[in-house]
Amino acid sequence: MRNEKLIHALGKCINACNYCADACLDEDNVKMMATCIRTDRVCAEVCSTLNQVLSTKYKDVQGLIDYCIKVCEACANECEKHEHQHCKDCAKACRECVEACRSYAA
Repeated sequence: MRNEKLIHALGKCINACNYCADACLDEDNVKMMATCIRTDRVCAEVCSTLNQVLSTKYKDVQGLIDYCIKVCEACANECEKHEHQHCKDCAKACRECVEACRSYAA
């Protein structure tokens, strides 16, 4: 199945973003983490939407893939600003998702 690798990367990214957003809420300076939390939440939603659309036979997905790349890159960039392990793990999952999106679209 052509989209199996992408679906796996999306699932990993969704989980990492949700975990990161939740873990950010436990940090000492939650206000400093607000942008990270928001970006995590949006990234998880966009990846979830793409994941669901890919499970159908709907073919016109390139625009959603492009948007997913944009949001995952923004999330990785935001998470890389922080030293927390959950942020580092999230950034890595987002970068892997970007690569899977690009491979799928190629």
